[in-house]
Amino acid sequence: MSSPLLELRAVTRHFGQAAVLDSIDISVSEGSFTALLGPSGCGKSTALRIMAGLDQPNEGQVFLGGQNVGETRPHERNVAMVFQSYALYPHLTVAQNIALPLTMRMLTPFARFPVIGKAAPNSASVRKDIAKKVAHAADALDVTALLDRKPSQLSGGQKQRVALGRALVRDPALFLLDEPLSNLDARLRVRMREEITRLHRTTGRAFVYVTHDQSEAMAMADQILVMDQGRVAQAGSPRALYQRPVSRQVAAFIGNHEMNFLPPGVAAANLHPAGVTMEIGVRPEHLYPSAEGALSARLVNAEYHGSEIILTLKDEDVGDLRAIAPSSYAPPTIGERVSLAADGANLHLFHPDTGLREDAGAVDGQDINRDTKNSVHQTILAQAASC
Repeated sequence: MSSPLLELRAVTRHFGQAAVLDSIDISVSEGSFTALLGPSGCGKSTALRIMAGLDQPNEGQVFLGGQNVGETRPHERNVAMVFQSYALYPHLTVAQNIALPLTMRMLTPFARFPVIGKAAPNSASVRKDIAKKVAHAADALDVTALLDRKPSQLSGGQKQRVALGRALVRDPALFLLDEPLSNLDARLRVRMREEITRLHRTTGRAFVYVTHDQSEAMAMADQILVMDQGRVAQAGSPRALYQRPVSRQVAAFIGNHEMNFLPPGVAAANLHPAGVTMEIGVRPEHLYPSAEGALSARLVNAEYHGSEIILTLKDEDVGDLRAIAPSSYAPPTIGERVSLAADGANLHLFHPDTGLREDAGAVDGQDINRDTKNSVHQTILAQAASC
């Protein structure tokens, strides 16, 4: 089994008394796409900066290609970083911005001068080689027509492509991307997401991508590390995190629609017998209107989204709920009650105190219907009588 391309081993970083990273372990395989996902302040950008060598851990080690690079300076690591702010030089053209890493690496200080530098030994052949690499990167990112422009003449999406080109031209072993799409509008983010995914496939290099947007992480990465308060709450594939979140906190962060949480009691027990003592989690896409539904809530709002209708409901015991209905569903009048059902296989059990996942198991492949509801009520009454 080959060793990982990049490893953070028990890395801790604190600023004053505040621990930004708390003894985290991260492993990135060759050719993989890893997303560091979490809210602002969780430590994901600090972890990325430590990978790049722009910051140093207080404790722990950083390995790149099997070598300890803790004391290695950023330009000595074979990594390329793409920043949220693009970090383009406004006085340089697109071609010059893309070429900059190669110019600094391949040309002597004297040879870098625009005019007299051309007289330096081998300057012409090196500049020709740089121009070829820039042209290749520009073609890959569809910015060839922009090579003579300055950054002020570019749109946000074009600037991001140029920033990616500057990273690509270095042919690094590892790409580090720090929320590169956060300054773009929603439609352009989707397009650039596809561009970055395509770039990952064509280069075959490892990507580490920092984001607070779980939809980006789910769509792009083959490994997601959910970070919270300087720790890795869970690491795994998008499917694993979606289907088996290890905690309430991870479950709340993963998914296009925020998970519903029902505290222990009658309403939770209507969906699953374990709801007598456990908190039940059910995603809105797995909670749907059904005449035989075991849960009932009052309709507060219905949003038509073309392919689906998002229902907002309220239950006196559990508060607000969200459910997804097909576009053909005809919602009742606002204020009326709606019966809701869920497949047992899509229910999640969490300990009410620790928030950790419980493996009591759901009723796989079965709807929790009114018969179950009645038997659960009897169980609750029996337990109450014995107290």
